[in-house]
Amino acid sequence: MPYAATPDGNKSRSTAHMQPLRIGLIGFGYAAQVFHAPLIGATAGLRLQAVASGDAAKVRAALGGDMPVRSPSALIASDDIDAVVIATPNDTHFGLARAALEAGRHVVVDKPFTLTLAQARDLVRLAAGRARLLSVFHNRRWDSDFLTLRRVLAAGRLGRITAMASHFDRFRPIVRARWRESDGPGAGLWMDLGPHLVDQAVQLFGVPDAIWLDQAAARDGAVSDDWFHAILRWSRGPHAGLRVRLHASALAACPVPRFVVHGTRGSFSVDGLDAQEEVLKAGASTQAIASAAWGTEQRQATLWLATGNTTVDTVRREALALEPGAYPAYYAALRDALAGHGPNPIPADQAVVVQALLESGRHSAEQRSEVGTLA
Repeated sequence: MPYAATPDGNKSRSTAHMQPLRIGLIGFGYAAQVFHAPLIGATAGLRLQAVASGDAAKVRAALGGDMPVRSPSALIASDDIDAVVIATPNDTHFGLARAALEAGRHVVVDKPFTLTLAQARDLVRLAAGRARLLSVFHNRRWDSDFLTLRRVLAAGRLGRITAMASHFDRFRPIVRARWRESDGPGAGLWMDLGPHLVDQAVQLFGVPDAIWLDQAAARDGAVSDDWFHAILRWSRGPHAGLRVRLHASALAACPVPRFVVHGTRGSFSVDGLDAQEEVLKAGASTQAIASAAWGTEQRQATLWLATGNTTVDTVRREALALEPGAYPAYYAALRDALAGHGPNPIPADQAVVVQALLESGRHSAEQRSEVGTLA
C-alpha cells in the first residue's frame, strides 16, 4: 500500500524531483549516532529535519549548529516531520511509537521492536488503523556474511540444511554504566543481540516450532545477562529436524566463526563480523556511505562441498567472496515505500514474529526447559 505520493504524482523511482521526506530522530545515543543519523544523511530523498535529545550540545557538535533539537513530544507534534525514527532505550519504544502513530507520523523503531509481544501487536493494529507505515530497523539483514549465506542457501549448494551455528561474540570484560547493561527492563544481551540473531534465523528458515534458551551474567559486576545460548528447533515442513544454535557473549576473547552451516551436500563457514558498524563508528562520510564501494569486505567465506555421491567423506574446499554489506539499502527502501514506489523494507508484522520468539525464549529461560514458540 502506498503511504505517500510525490508532490507531482509521478511514480518514478527517481528522487530528482521529489521534495525530501523529513525525518525526525528521537534519541541521540549509540544507535542514533552510529547508524541512523549517518544513513539518513546519506540517503537521497531523505532529510534529517530535527532531533529529540536531552543533550543539544552533543547533537549540534555532531550534526551542525543549525540542527533543531526538540523534546520527543514536540518533535512528534511538529508539522514539519513526515516520519519519526525511534532510537531510544528499549523500554521507551512502545510509548514513543504509539504517540507518533497517534499523531499521524510514519514510524521506524530500532530493534527490539518493543518489550513484549502484546505491545508489538498493539502497535501493528494502530498503524494499520491509521494507514501509517511502521517499520523496524533490523539492519543486520544487510550484513555481508548474511547476504552471502542467503545466496548460497537459495542456490541449494549445501543441500538440505541440518544445522546452523550463529555466533555474535565480543570481548568486553568491563561492565559499563549504561542502560543496556543495567538491571532495568529491556536491558541485557538477549534483548540487544538476540533480535538480530533471531531475525536472521527466521529469514533463512521460517518460524521454528520450539526454542530453548539459557542466559547468564558472566562478567564481574554484571547485573543483566551478558551471555546467552539458544537452540531453535524445526519439527515440521521443509526444515524438519533442523537445529539452529544462537550464541552471544561479552567474554569471548578468542574468535569463533560468525556462521557455520551444515547440509547434506556440504558446509559453509565465515569468520569475523561485518565491518559496516566499525566504519560508521569511525565517522564514515556521506560520500563514502553513498558510494558504490560501500560495504566491500576483505573477508571470505569458505565452502566445503561434496565431490560425489559415494559413502566416502570426500569434499573440496572453495573460497567465496562476500557480498558487499548494504546498510544504506534500508533507508533507500524506506524512502521508496513512503513515496509509494515499493514495499516497507521490514514490515512491523515481521518484527512481531521476532518479538514472539524473544518472549518464548524468556519463558524457556525461566522454566529451564524447551518451550513452543508463540509466533
